[in-house]
Amino acid sequence: MFRSLVVGASLIASCFVTPQGDEPTTVEPASVADRATLTLHGARSVVAAAVLRARELATTGAFAVVDEAGNLVAFERIDGTFPASSRVAVGKAFTAASFGFPTAKFETSIRDGRTPLIDLADTLQDFTPLKGGVPIRVDGHVVGAIGVSGAASADQDELLAIAGARALDPTAGDRPDK
Repeated sequence: MFRSLVVGASLIASCFVTPQGDEPTTVEPASVADRATLTLHGARSVVAAAVLRARELATTGAFAVVDEAGNLVAFERIDGTFPASSRVAVGKAFTAASFGFPTAKFETSIRDGRTPLIDLADTLQDFTPLKGGVPIRVDGHVVGAIGVSGAASADQDELLAIAGARALDPTAGDRPDK
């Protein structure tokens, strides 16, 4: 029994001793990224800019702003906008934030025959491949997105989303996103 204890103890000790000639393994210290984050005030500014543009065009709409993970931060729906537009706007914002480019690209791709993209709706519950979702970038990084639904047309949804995104991202809608 004593011999079993000695053998067992030496096996355990060998787990903690570095063999001669080998360098001890070091662990890199943990680090975090320093980056911009969408605040509630920023999200409300995006909604306000989109609503202002909608009022200028005398149209309706639902306006959803999400953070980079697709979580709802701010929302507003103009009176008279059809009720389902609320969920559609959130879906468009989620899709734009998750993929980092406008949802119009999905709509165009599907219309051009890339119908397997529709299957993403089975994988991602809120995937909404319709015009009106625009990512919001700060220093080149997606910090969130706006989704608009319920305006007079899909093109108007897109126009209002771009107007909202430009409250924080002056180049939204100007550049080809991915």
